[in-house]
Amino acid sequence: MTATRLYPDDTAGPFPSPPTRFTDGEGRSIEVRSLEEGDERQVDALVEMYDEFDPADRAQGIPPTGEKRIRDWLEPIFAGGVNVVALEDDAVAGHATLVPDADDPDAIDDLGDVEWELAIFVHQRYQQAGIGTQLLEHLLGYASDRGIEHVWLTVERWNGPAIALYENVGFELCGTESFEQEMAIRIG
Repeated sequence: MTATRLYPDDTAGPFPSPPTRFTDGEGRSIEVRSLEEGDERQVDALVEMYDEFDPADRAQGIPPTGEKRIRDWLEPIFAGGVNVVALEDDAVAGHATLVPDADDPDAIDDLGDVEWELAIFVHQRYQQAGIGTQLLEHLLGYASDRGIEHVWLTVERWNGPAIALYENVGFELCGTESFEQEMAIRIG
């Protein structure tokens, strides 16, 4: 693989793999599990979470607004990505995904030969309760189990809570733009 960004020399982890159940900081029972393409009930619940998402918490134009645009946005994420969700009963509290940074995701032979972009969203009523950390760690564990090694993300530089979360898990700064920071982690 020819990496387009710098990755830490050391491998982070190990990370736990889904499924798991935990009690969040508000005392709610939360399940973290993988979301596979074709699980229509969970896809519908995820679309509902994104449809209710506060526009003030949208970053870099995502998630989009409106059910059709949300479904269109999620389609390639499910088709080629690695996904985990946090659930309280049947309600989606959060979603974390890795999307391959590849021209043709269907032509990937070795998942470790691809860089994967991370995105994570926690619904406003579930924020600040430890769900983001659980989602992120379990996504990285699930990805590592599948052979993924290189993960990167961009985050708005003023999003201190998100940057702290990423650093606590092992992401390191690898580049900056005017409004964003790029961070990367090596797992495996």
